[in-house]
Order: sequence, then structure tokens, then C-alpha cells
Amino acid sequence: MTKIRASIVLVDDDHDFLEMNSGILEARGYRVSCFTDVDQAWQSMEAETPDLVITDLMMKSLDSGFSLAKKIKFDPRFTDIPVVIVTAAASKRGFDFNPRSQEELEVMRADAFFDKPVSPELLIAKVEELLA
Repeated sequence: MTKIRASIVLVDDDHDFLEMNSGILEARGYRVSCFTDVDQAWQSMEAETPDLVITDLMMKSLDSGFSLAKKIKFDPRFTDIPVVIVTAAASKRGFDFNPRSQEELEVMRADAFFDKPVSPELLIAKVEELLA
């Protein structure tokens, strides 16, 4: 009998990021749904609850990823879903959103935070840790 792997929602307005990381995650056996829009991702989540969400920080607005993470963590249906934020805000815009403590990570409503580019090994390790 085949074990069904976890489902992951991947949200980013960068098609290359989606393609590369969905391939990496699918190669590990995860079911991945990709979205370039936070609203579409949310609609998908309402139809089928994912096991984990990976989101960019800045998409349509500067805080799209933060808004999605907050919405997930404040909705009783999704509050236990781990959220990973992956962003290029520091390298592309000079913003420093890197959490310096667990408390700052919690304020972001995120379970993990990575600067782009994130190594596949590091991303997979964190996904596996959060889903364990």
C-alpha cells in the first residue's frame, strides 16, 4: 500500500520559483499546488486543506505573505497548518524582515522564514521537520 504524502500549497508571483520548488517537493513525493495569487491560494485551501503552506512575502502588495500567514493562523480551520515564508525582500528591496527570535517569527505568524534563494536541502529539511 502506498503512503500518501502531505499536500503543500506554494504561493509566489515568480513562476521560476514555483516551477523549481514544486519540482523539488514533488520529487520527494509531496503533492504541490502552485498559485501566483494569494486569493486563489486561499480559495484552494478552503476547498482542500493543505498540510503546509510556503509563501513569498511580497506579491501584489508588500505584505501579501504576512497577510496570508495571519489569515491562516487566525482561521480555526487552518491554525495548525505550518507556514513557511520565503522572500527576496532583503536582496531586491533592501528590507530586513529576518526574524531574530522565536517571538519575532511568531509575530509574523510563520513557522519558518528563509531568504531567497533557499537551498533545496534546507527547504526540504524544514518541510520534513514541520510535517513530522
